[in-house]
Amino acid sequence: MNFKKEKRSETLIYLALWAMLFMAPVMSLYIRTANDSHLSFDWNEVLMVWRQYAIFFVIFLIHNHLLAPLLVYRQKKLLYFSIVGVLVAGFVVYQCTSRPDDFMNRHRMGERHKMEKRWRDGNKGFDDHRRPDFEDRDMKREDGPMAPEGFRPDGERGHRDFKHNGGHGPREHKPHMPFIGQREIIDLVILLLMLGANLGIKLYFKQRGDQKRLVDLEKQNLEQQLEYLKYQINPHFLMNTLNNIHALVDIDPELAKSTIVELSKMMRFMLYEGNKPTVPLSRELDFLDHYITLMRLRYTDRVTITVNKPDELPNCEIPPLIFITFVENAFKHGVSYQQDSFIDVSIEIVSSSPLTPHSTLKFTCRNSRIPAEEDKHGGVGLANVKQRLELIYGKNYTLDIKDEPQEYNIQLILPLN
Repeated sequence: MNFKKEKRSETLIYLALWAMLFMAPVMSLYIRTANDSHLSFDWNEVLMVWRQYAIFFVIFLIHNHLLAPLLVYRQKKLLYFSIVGVLVAGFVVYQCTSRPDDFMNRHRMGERHKMEKRWRDGNKGFDDHRRPDFEDRDMKREDGPMAPEGFRPDGERGHRDFKHNGGHGPREHKPHMPFIGQREIIDLVILLLMLGANLGIKLYFKQRGDQKRLVDLEKQNLEQQLEYLKYQINPHFLMNTLNNIHALVDIDPELAKSTIVELSKMMRFMLYEGNKPTVPLSRELDFLDHYITLMRLRYTDRVTITVNKPDELPNCEIPPLIFITFVENAFKHGVSYQQDSFIDVSIEIVSSSPLTPHSTLKFTCRNSRIPAEEDKHGGVGLANVKQRLELIYGKNYTLDIKDEPQEYNIQLILPLN
């Protein structure tokens, strides 16, 4: 929910910035035409600016939705900078080969024709062969009314073209060769600033989201710890365990002593390490062994309990008490006193591969289903476990629960650092 809210806020910021940017040329031209009665509102000029903005906008969309997530969320720096380098190079080549000079020249020629028309309308009857030349907006007087310099009715350029071209006739406008000029450097700087601003905004919202998730995680850990104290180390559990130990004192004193040691180890782990963010994987699995060892004392041979785990475990850490809820539910809802039952717990380490650069842990807990009339226990914390996994791993975990008539199967896959 928080992620969607942050994404919506980020999108609104982008929409507001781009809306103001596209409205800027319209407002600028409107102000100029309002202050100068000789100017008219020319949408071609606005469209020319929008055309340049559209290039930046398309690049922004590509960067925001495809490239920036590679760096901000997936930490693929080499891939990100490679693609951005190609994108920037393509932008520079495009800007060098498609300058707006031709459009500006056409715009200036249109202004020239308007001035020529105003000159003709204001000087009707003036001898055409005496009309001076017209060029740009320079004006001079030659034996008559003010006339634009550089204009002649036959459409040829006047004496200034000859003067500036060494007397060899009108100047020829050669097409620009593609090279990086001042305009391209400015556009490149604007592009880099835009990409940097996009990354900055994404990093800001990611950091803010991480902080919120950290606060939620700390709160959830506290609630989870209280939940474990309520359901795991509760008077009912302690009473059953102590009764089993009491029965063993006369039957098998040595086994009773070892059982007390197992209970002590389990309680020490929960009280002193259960509130830590992570614990070594070996310690977590040892705690699971202590719990299963204590629970074996309560059941006869009609309950088959198997635990499979690797002989060698990687040196990695996982959140504490992440598996105990699934195992306890298996004992509460999978053991029958009237028929054969089974509980099968399996831990497997899947080594890394080129497609999966990190190793993964696959936890499986299978148990038989007991008749509904025997199942008098309520569910223990599955919703809390799912929420905790989402806070810790986001979408980087898999929890598959299969509730079948004769069997209940849970498979949890976690990434290992």
